[in-house]
Amino acid sequence: MLELKNISFSAEDNGSNIEIIRNISHTIGDNKFVVITGPNGGGKSTLAKIIAGIVPNTGGQIIFDGVDITEKNITERAKLGIGFAFQQPVRFKGLTVIDLLRIAAGKNLSVSDACNYLSEVGLCAKDYIDREINASLSGGELKRIEIATVLARDVKLAIFDEPEAGIDLWSFNNLIRIFEKMRQERHGRTILVISHQERILNIADEIIVISDGNILKHGDKDIILPEITGTENAINICHKMA
Repeated sequence: MLELKNISFSAEDNGSNIEIIRNISHTIGDNKFVVITGPNGGGKSTLAKIIAGIVPNTGGQIIFDGVDITEKNITERAKLGIGFAFQQPVRFKGLTVIDLLRIAAGKNLSVSDACNYLSEVGLCAKDYIDREINASLSGGELKRIEIATVLARDVKLAIFDEPEAGIDLWSFNNLIRIFEKMRQERHGRTILVISHQERILNIADEIIVISDGNILKHGDKDIILPEITGTENAINICHKMA
C-alpha cells in the first residue's frame, strides 16, 4: 500500500518560489491499476518522480508497505520494490538487452528467462536478446524493453511516466495490449501510469485527476472516465493521441 500524506513540492523560478504539488494526500491500495491524468503542467509527472525518489518532496510524508520512505533515495526505494519507467527511456551504448535485464533482475538471469520477459512485451527474443540499447532501437522498442526490465525486477509498485510519448500508432497498440495483460496478471503488483490516453485510462481500476498541483477528483474508472471525457473541458484533462 502507498500512502501520500500532505505531499508538497516547490521549486525556485527566477527568484520566486513556485508550488508544483500542493498538500496531496491519497492512498493507493495493493494490486491496483491506477492512472493519473490531468492537464499539462498540472504536476502528474512530478508526483510520480517524488514517489520513486527521483525528486525529493519539500513537504509531507510517504509510506510504502508500512515503511516511511520519505527520506529514502531512489536506490533504497528500488530495493523496497518501487520501479520507474521514464517517459524517454535511456539508451546505453555498448550494453546489450540481456545485460540490462540481468541488471534489472539483480542476478545472472538465464537466457531462457530473459527471453520470457521479452516475449511478455511482444518482442521476438532471438532478434533482441543481444541487441545494444542504442540508437538502432526505435522509441517503441525501447519502451517495451524498459517494461521488460520492470517485469524482470518483479517490483511491488511499477510506475510508468507517459509511456505513450514518442511512439507510433503501431507501437501504441502493442503498448495497450501489454498493459491489458499486466492488468490481468498483476500477481499482487500495483501499476501506476501517468497518461492522457483514453485507451490507457479505460484499463484502470482507479483514475486520479491532478490539476494545478491538486487532486481534482479520483475514484473508480467507471465513474471518473465518463466525467472527464463527457464535458466541454475534457480536452484539457484527457486528450486523445493526435
